[in-house]
Amino acid sequence: MTTPGTLWGVGLGPGDSELVTVKAARVIGDADVVAYHCAQHGNSIALGVAQPYLRDGQLREELRYPVTTETTDHPGGYRGALDEFYAEAAARLAAHLRAGRSVALLAEGDPLFYSSFMHMHKRLVDEFTVEIIPGVTSPSASVAAVGLPWVEADETTTILPGTLPRDELVRRLRDADAVAIMKLGRTFATVREALEIAGVADRAWYVERASTERQRVIPVRDVDASSVPYFSMVVVPGRLNAVDTGAIATDTTASRRVSVGEVVVVGLGPGADRWTTPEVTAELARATDLVGYATYLRRVTARPGQRVHSSDNKVESERACMALDLAARGGQVVVVSSGDPGVFAMATAVVEMAADPEWSHVPVRVVPGVTAASAVAAAVGAPLGHDFAVISLSDRLKSWDTVERRIRAALDADLVIAIYNPASSERTRQVSTLRDIVVETAGPDRVVVLGRDVGGPTESVTVTTAGDMDPGVVDMRTLLIVGSSTTAVVERTAGRAVFTSRRYDDPSGSAAPHP
Repeated sequence: MTTPGTLWGVGLGPGDSELVTVKAARVIGDADVVAYHCAQHGNSIALGVAQPYLRDGQLREELRYPVTTETTDHPGGYRGALDEFYAEAAARLAAHLRAGRSVALLAEGDPLFYSSFMHMHKRLVDEFTVEIIPGVTSPSASVAAVGLPWVEADETTTILPGTLPRDELVRRLRDADAVAIMKLGRTFATVREALEIAGVADRAWYVERASTERQRVIPVRDVDASSVPYFSMVVVPGRLNAVDTGAIATDTTASRRVSVGEVVVVGLGPGADRWTTPEVTAELARATDLVGYATYLRRVTARPGQRVHSSDNKVESERACMALDLAARGGQVVVVSSGDPGVFAMATAVVEMAADPEWSHVPVRVVPGVTAASAVAAAVGAPLGHDFAVISLSDRLKSWDTVERRIRAALDADLVIAIYNPASSERTRQVSTLRDIVVETAGPDRVVVLGRDVGGPTESVTVTTAGDMDPGVVDMRTLLIVGSSTTAVVERTAGRAVFTSRRYDDPSGSAAPHP
């Protein structure tokens, strides 16, 4: 007789795959069947969060809801349609379990916290072994995004569904210390009205898609109610740690305008904390809002009260507009870049957007940082000791013909070249083409330095030549330095050194001999 399998309720957390617990990741990878709920469009957020932990050969069981709103022609109405769906879904999972297969049913957030898993649990727990793996809840992620302590001392917290009637929301808000309100979307306008009536709107924050690269955190009063997705939340910290959102926002209901804040664009340096300057550290400490690409923001530890707004690396203009908008409402906003913000980084996007009349009144400052080119050069000596050019190999914002023309011009001028953005998962041919151009123009013996993650935990630095360079080892985290005719590699007892001489025989540019 086949031993029945185990049903695992796997909490995935609020959306960031890195917030999946170690146990959840193990169970997902070990399961015979991975089951997940999805809406009519077929896309499953839960499956996307679990993607890094799936393995080949697993069975997939898609549990697609028949309805996503309360509009249905089912004879039993919306509840009847869902009850029928849950019974059918439970039967499908039961078939796997009776066959001895283990089933991991994915649940966003926590399996027993407003989750679809609960409907399977109730229908299957009496017959099969059911194990629950708790997950980080969306209120926890949203509170973390706001960056203020939620409750302290004897304060209590209350979690409310936005689907409650307005008057019931008002009553519960007035009785609560700290609150999280879920299930927004179409209910947001009613929720915001309840917050105003209850007198807590001035300390309420709106959090959208918490923990993901699309996360947004803004005062509730500044939200466009027509654009609120279901995966959003209102967070009201307890009074011991709450701040008045009017201090950084425009209160349209009272026609009150606060003073304009400021946008400061900073560079963290290329990888090591020791390369973040004291000036940058001071700007980070006094910011109300931190804005940037998620990878770079992970290098910053936000202090209590700071709001972190992370986004994808391909939305620079949108990120700049967000920063300017926050500052226009009174925020002290720091936009975070790696390296130096003015070298293929966020300073250009912010200054360009700030030139628009909409943002012309917002102060903008740029605080420099150690560049990746400087860090890689220092790792081998002084290859940038004489005239050099800095060129991005990315052709995403300019044509490859432009890139190639500039490379050839720099080589013809006998300049050292620091190459940024050499390759990515979508750009793999550019480095090989660069090598071919250097070999053709300057010869196979031209010195090339490859610095990857310099200052970081996986740092590697290679000194080679154009002829021997392997393009396959170059990725987006690598910076290349192509030497000039005067760049020399010296083998010393204390170690190899690379430098580019500052001396020429005559002002016309003829190179001096190397020692």
